[in-house]
Amino acid sequence: MTEEERWYLDRYLKMSTELQKAYELKEAYQDWFKRSKEIGATQIERVKKELKAIYKLVKNSGIPEMCRAIGTFENWQTEILNSFAYGYSNGFLEGINNSTKVLKRNAFGFRSYERFRAKILLTHKYKRIGVHIG
Repeated sequence: MTEEERWYLDRYLKMSTELQKAYELKEAYQDWFKRSKEIGATQIERVKKELKAIYKLVKNSGIPEMCRAIGTFENWQTEILNSFAYGYSNGFLEGINNSTKVLKRNAFGFRSYERFRAKILLTHKYKRIGVHIG
């Protein structure tokens, strides 16, 4: 962060105690996340314990929006912890799904489903070598 950005941050944090609490919670979450990525595969119990401490911090803050977000974390806790323990992600598949949806939105000229399907398959197959078909 530059000195000017730090000045603005300090200025706005002084204007609102709720904003200051939210910023501190965000920083605590970021610290936990970085640490969890490093130690998650070997010390998952510690990661879980620290996550529960984050839950407690957020609930004690009394910020309703953050409490709702923590509720989502609690609902998906097993999956979140598994992402640190095993290191697998469905990000690649989500990227394919997203680009397919973009193709679908732009596919007004395709009258044939088979041509549209071929366009999707060819786009994903040749994506890495920079060939654009169609």
